Amino acid sequence: MLTDMQLRALKPTGKIYKVADQQGLYVAVTRTGVVSFRFDYRVNGRRETLVIGKYDPTVGAKKPRELNELDYGMSLSLAEARLLMTRAHRSIEQGESPSRSKVEKRTEAADALTFGSWAEKYFAEADLAESTKAMRKSVYDRNLADEFGRLKLEEITPVRLMARCEKIKERGAAAPAVHAREIVLQVFRFIQARGLKIDNPAESIRPSAIATFKARDRALTPAEIHTFFKALEQTATMSTLRLAVKFMLLTLVRKTEFIEAKWDEVNFETAIWTIPKDRMKAGRPHNVYLSQQALDILVAFKTCFSASSYLHPGRYETELPISSATLNRVIDATVKVVHDRGEDFDPFTVHDLRRTASTLLHEAGFNSDWIEKCLAHEQRGVRAIYNKAEYAEQRRTMLQAWADMLDAWIKNSASVVPIRRGAGVA
Repeated sequence: MLTDMQLRALKPTGKIYKVADQQGLYVAVTRTGVVSFRFDYRVNGRRETLVIGKYDPTVGAKKPRELNELDYGMSLSLAEARLLMTRAHRSIEQGESPSRSKVEKRTEAADALTFGSWAEKYFAEADLAESTKAMRKSVYDRNLADEFGRLKLEEITPVRLMARCEKIKERGAAAPAVHAREIVLQVFRFIQARGLKIDNPAESIRPSAIATFKARDRALTPAEIHTFFKALEQTATMSTLRLAVKFMLLTLVRKTEFIEAKWDEVNFETAIWTIPKDRMKAGRPHNVYLSQQALDILVAFKTCFSASSYLHPGRYETELPISSATLNRVIDATVKVVHDRGEDFDPFTVHDLRRTASTLLHEAGFNSDWIEKCLAHEQRGVRAIYNKAEYAEQRRTMLQAWADMLDAWIKNSASVVPIRRGAGVA
């Protein structure tokens, strides 16, 4: 018959060994020194082993727990393990398997979890790089949480998942649509690895059936947006470079600020890209409030360039950024496509995208201070002394509206700039 002193003295020997207590109860000491209470028995002609719980001399010392407070698998004192042994004996006398009851109870608890609960467990426990985990969590929160979060696992079918991915893709978010399928795939694999028998709906859907990464259109002025980005689709270049041109237009940043950008500057949870002061012309850190469309492009970049520290690395060297001339070459090649079709189109550069954004946002009636803050322009004179506002929420709202305006122009080839009432006109 064991005592607490004897249990505390047990040491690992390099292989598992057993020490008997009473009434069939014994402890097993693993190679790593874990001491657990176990019980071997036969029920209905089968030999089974019940792992009652792990030994912990500190529990129940001050206030012993009653039998109704205990359950198999808990950390237990010696006295508590003996109490649970009496429960196990009663189950066996009734022809029931305490070990199987333990598994069934755990499975029932797992079955009760929604997909959202399992997703939270996956994000908390998955062994992923922090930037990858943050990106996937952002995709889940924006694209899956509302519709799938409250569903039971069996309610998520391949048909339902494909329909969700199609809806995501309809807004022009091909990469997030593919990542949504990947997240469902990984969450279900996470569940299966924990002993729950459930079909994985994502295994029936190929990523290529959802989307291949095709760039969206982007442009300069409302009249030119459709023309330029229609030609951009036909330009012989990497799809990520097409996305990079639109990303520049969405974010209003300078070319070098994008080219030298690294993943540790991007926070997917807050949807903020913080450019450090040593890379800013004014010598101050600059926050870029990311629209849904900008986040979607970053997901595409992360999909293609996860091995690099840069948002968009060079073609042949992942630890070097693209050259400063790359985006202008893409624009020049696209303008040539327009000219080859016999259409008039004035050439422009990457820097002109900032001017385009500033002009159209002013014409739409947005506050000049918000626009200048997005452009990271340093104010001068008396106004600069007193105006230190960040305009965070106003800029976030404006940049999302700007992204929506661009998408509308790209899709419909509109030439009218909408005037936004109450936009804070200066």
